[in-house]
Amino acid sequence: MIEFDNVTKVYDDGTVAIEDINFEVAEGTTTVLVGPSGCGKTTTMKLVNRLEDPSEGTVYFDGTDISELDPIELRREVGYVIQEIGLFDHMSVGENVATVPELKEWDRERVDARVDELLELMDLPPADYRDQYPRELSGGQRQRVGVARALAADPDVLLMDEPFGALDPITRENLQDEFLDIQEKINTTILFVTHSIDEALKMGDRIAIFDIGELVQYDTPREILRNPKSDFVRDFIGSDRTLKQLQVTNVAEVMREEVPDRYQGLVERERRDDIVAVSPTDSTQVALSRIIGADTDALPVVDGDRIRGVVTEDDIRQKRAVTTGGV
Repeated sequence: MIEFDNVTKVYDDGTVAIEDINFEVAEGTTTVLVGPSGCGKTTTMKLVNRLEDPSEGTVYFDGTDISELDPIELRREVGYVIQEIGLFDHMSVGENVATVPELKEWDRERVDARVDELLELMDLPPADYRDQYPRELSGGQRQRVGVARALAADPDVLLMDEPFGALDPITRENLQDEFLDIQEKINTTILFVTHSIDEALKMGDRIAIFDIGELVQYDTPREILRNPKSDFVRDFIGSDRTLKQLQVTNVAEVMREEVPDRYQGLVERERRDDIVAVSPTDSTQVALSRIIGADTDALPVVDGDRIRGVVTEDDIRQKRAVTTGGV
């Protein structure tokens, strides 16, 4: 979908933003660009919608050199979400979301249907929020509107530059979780910029770690945790690699599929407040926390209306030791 081929960007004052960058972003995946301030990650992202152009090398968009594409038309095909959100204060929520479809001259009925569809997806019921103005919304709600606007014309690619960075920690975590759910439904190719390695590990299918102007490692979250390629990457990840490994491992990867007798009949009773369980897609960090909180050694894994198996504290800890080399 997106390919960076020996890309270098040098500004007019001689500053080298990035040098000889090479990586590919697969369709339908989320790639997170992460690194310290000034490392070149945002410049790299801006090359995709031609807010910047490379000094050397080529950026390909679905096999086409983007220098051959009209920048205005390209930007209408690529969604863009920034930390400051950038909503138009004089326009209602519905009018903000409709901006790009109207520029593309969609008919009114199609625009209205798309606005309502996306507001529902963002947990902003149209009847309640369509006619409100940005000043009437919380920070988290404004950020949801910003994402809805970026998705309005059904773009193949979505660029997100520190989209949750200005939010408080609780709102930020909630929006991260919601966006992961949304990504499963929209299957859009996403480039996501952050300075937080924890956010990168949570949000990315693959992570591109930048040092100053240099791409130093590009891999899956798990492989980066298992095999950091340099001292810089190891230091950037931090000393708590074990805890981070729990965050990127799902319960489905460590659960046992047999169901002990003590959990039989759980589903019929699962609405009882005293039943503690996890889902296959929960992280092992969540599972371990619930196991400890419930003062037990194992929990049932419930998927919809059936029990898939159980997950134990020992299995989680043994898996952690294997995947992190016992760190």
